[in-house]
Amino acid sequence: MSRGKGQVFISTATSSDEAARGADVAVLPVGSFEQHGRHLPLCTDTLIASTIAQRITADYDLFLLPPITISCSHEHAAFAGTVSISAATLHALLSDVLRSLERASVARLAVINGHGGNYVLSNVVQEANVGRRSVALFPQARDWAEARAAACLETDNHNDMHGGEAETSILLAECPEVVGEDYVDADHLASDRRHLLTVGMRGYTESGIIGRPSLATAEKGRLLLDSFSEQFKHYLGQLR
Repeated sequence: MSRGKGQVFISTATSSDEAARGADVAVLPVGSFEQHGRHLPLCTDTLIASTIAQRITADYDLFLLPPITISCSHEHAAFAGTVSISAATLHALLSDVLRSLERASVARLAVINGHGGNYVLSNVVQEANVGRRSVALFPQARDWAEARAAACLETDNHNDMHGGEAETSILLAECPEVVGEDYVDADHLASDRRHLLTVGMRGYTESGIIGRPSLATAEKGRLLLDSFSEQFKHYLGQLR
């Protein structure tokens, strides 16, 4: 795996490597390019999705695909640097990847989603599984909740939804060089967000953060990744 400062994890395997591996499941990280406050980079979700994907492909000897780095971040459009594609484009991209994998005789795909706003991925997965089990979406909300419990995080999914304890912990564990020191002073809570789809993130946070990054530690990040790897084996069992 290749990794550099501020860069995503990406496979450096050759065609010969993958032919020898003969994996029956491919793993596709899906991130985003959106604001994560002052202390985390625009590529945060891509880094997190790629980190989880790298871990499970190593643990289960699967076929790692390069990440999708721009997705559906329209709720962050009011913040500088955010770039999005439409839900229809993301749907089409995933569908094309699935067809290409099928032609390559890789019949199953695990989509590792790093951005909660990619709602369309649930529709893609449901549609793909109508005829046979071929696609899994991971991690989902319950997986995050279980991972938080296993890592002894103090926050929950709802109150720590963006740039908070969980995301900052994973990056402190795997890419500490991209985390700004001001994460210790970046906490912001907004528990009632019922109009998020209408007013976007700017309606609830000036900093771009909703969560408690001050609670983050590298050890929590490592424990989150351990839990995700353990939980993924159940998804793999369903696919196979």
